[in-house]
Amino acid sequence: MENRARSALIDKEIFMNEATQFPPLPDRLSIDPRSPHHVAAVFEHDVGIRLNDKERLNVAEYCISEGWIKVPAGKTLDRKGNPLMITLKGSVQAFYR
Repeated sequence: MENRARSALIDKEIFMNEATQFPPLPDRLSIDPRSPHHVAAVFEHDVGIRLNDKERLNVAEYCISEGWIKVPAGKTLDRKGNPLMITLKGSVQAFYR
């Protein structure tokens, strides 16, 4: 029994150490590598975004301080072949999953 408690404590410490190794989430982040707001180190981990307390799975860019996210508008493409983006406003929260 004591060994189980000890191993659970060690697992918890390892998990906490892994959580501290994540890079801090920036105020503004984009999935487009050509954007100046793209941070490759963040995308090595799974990032989640909530808009108005609802998790969104198709976010292309977000800004926490300004309170908006950009998502693709269906299958519509712009003249360069990129997805057409629409901006949704509200309270934005970014987190690691």
